[in-house]
Amino acid sequence: MASDGLGEPLVIRFGLINADNKYLTAEAFGFKINASATSMKKKQVWTLDKADETGDSSAVFIRSHLGRYLATDKDGNVTADTEKPGADSRFLVIAHDDGRWSLQSEPHARYLGGTEDRIVCFAQSISPAEKWSVHLAVHPQVNIYSVARKRYAHLSVERNELAIDRDVPWGVNALLTLVYLDRRYHLQTADNRFLASNGTLAVKPDTSTGFTLEFRAGKSGKSARLGKDELFVLEQSHGQVVLHCKQPTGTCPRVDLSANQDEESDQEVFQMEMDRETKRCAFRSCSGKYWSLTPNGAVQCTASMNLRLPSRPVMGKYLAAKKNGQLAHLWILQVCEQEDFVLKLINRPLIVLRGEARLQSVAASKVPEPWTPTAASYDVFQLEHSSNAYNSLGKYWTVEANGAVVSSSGAPVYFNFEFCDYNKVAIKTLEGNYLKGDQAGVLKANAQGIANATLWEY
Repeated sequence: MASDGLGEPLVIRFGLINADNKYLTAEAFGFKINASATSMKKKQVWTLDKADETGDSSAVFIRSHLGRYLATDKDGNVTADTEKPGADSRFLVIAHDDGRWSLQSEPHARYLGGTEDRIVCFAQSISPAEKWSVHLAVHPQVNIYSVARKRYAHLSVERNELAIDRDVPWGVNALLTLVYLDRRYHLQTADNRFLASNGTLAVKPDTSTGFTLEFRAGKSGKSARLGKDELFVLEQSHGQVVLHCKQPTGTCPRVDLSANQDEESDQEVFQMEMDRETKRCAFRSCSGKYWSLTPNGAVQCTASMNLRLPSRPVMGKYLAAKKNGQLAHLWILQVCEQEDFVLKLINRPLIVLRGEARLQSVAASKVPEPWTPTAASYDVFQLEHSSNAYNSLGKYWTVEANGAVVSSSGAPVYFNFEFCDYNKVAIKTLEGNYLKGDQAGVLKANAQGIANATLWEY
C-alpha cells in the first residue's frame, strides 16, 4: 500500500489458515511447505509485497520468513524456494464476505489450496479448500490514513463518530486497535467502542462491527468495485509523549521549546521516532517539525527532516530546563532536578504488548495463573499513569513470589516504562526487575537487564 501520509505504512505480515484450521508453513529444511501447524510462530508468518511499484497491477508477491517467495507452475506445483520473484510468483488476493481470502495465480488463473503436505494451486474455481483465514502478525494498534481525503481518522467525541479530518494522527483519539474476532477485524477506538457498518460506535463488537481486510497493491488499488474513497493506509502508531519536569514541556508561540505549560494540548505532545540502528530518538511536534539544536545550545522545533545528535555526542551535555522554562543543551557537571524529565506515554490508553519470544501478544489469564501468549487472540489492556509509573486497569498486574506475572490484584501495582528501542518498551518493576518472556510464553519479572526478551512492542 502506498501512502502520502506522515507515517510509515505497515509491512503486512500474516498467517494463512486453511479449512482444517491449520497454518500454511514454510520449513527451513528444503524450503518445503505444508499446512500442519495449529498455531502461528515464525515459520507460519508470510509477508505481502507489491508486485508492481507503478500500481499497474493488483498482483502481489508472498514471501516466507526465509526470504523466499511462494510460486506455482502451470501444473499446480507449489514451491517456496524462489530467491527472486518472477511471473510464477504473482498472485491476486480475492477477499470474500466471510473474511477469508483466496489466492489466485495471476499467470495460470488457478487457486491455492490443500492440506498437510499437499499444497497445490490447480483448482479452477473456489471451494472451501481454496479459502484461507487471515491472521495478521503485525502489532494491531495503528493510525488510519484516507487515500482520497489525505486525512487521518480520529475519534470525534463531540460528534460521537469516527471522523476522517485530521492533518496529523495526533493524540489519544487517533489510535485505533484492530481486534480479531470470528475471522473479522473490528476497529476499536480509544474509548473502548467499535465502529459499526452504519457509522455509529457500538459498545461491544458484534456482526455489524466486523470488517474484512482487502489489501490492494500500488497507488490506486485498481478494482472494479472500489474507488479511492474505500482505500485506507494502515500506518504504524508511534508512541507520543508529554515531557514533565517541574512543569510540562511544550512549544511557546515562537519556535523555541519551553517547559512552562500547565495543560496538555497538542502543542505539549511530541512523537518519539527511534532510529532502528543507533537507537537514538528524534522528537516531532504536531506541526511536523523536529527538535533541533541552535549554535547557542537552545532547543527549537524547526527541523524539517529527522535530525539526530552526532554519533559521538559531546560528553557532559544534557537537556535542561532554564528558570524561564526554555529548554537548552547545557554543560552539566552533576545531574539535578532541572535535568530530570519524565516521559508520559499519552496515546496508549489501550495497549497491546507483543513479545519477542512468540509472535502473539502477551495475553492475561482470566484467573490468577501465569500469563501465556495465545495463538489467535490477544488482550487489550487499559493503561493508567500515576506518580511517574503505569499499571493496567481491571484486574491489575502483580508479581508473585516466584516472579510470575499474573492479572489478579484488586489494587494498582505500578511499573516503570523504559523506551529504549524502535516502538518497543522495557517494563520494570519498582524493585528493579524487568518483565521477560520466554519461548514457552511464560512472563516473569526476573531479568536484571534489558535484552530482546525484555522488550515489548507497544
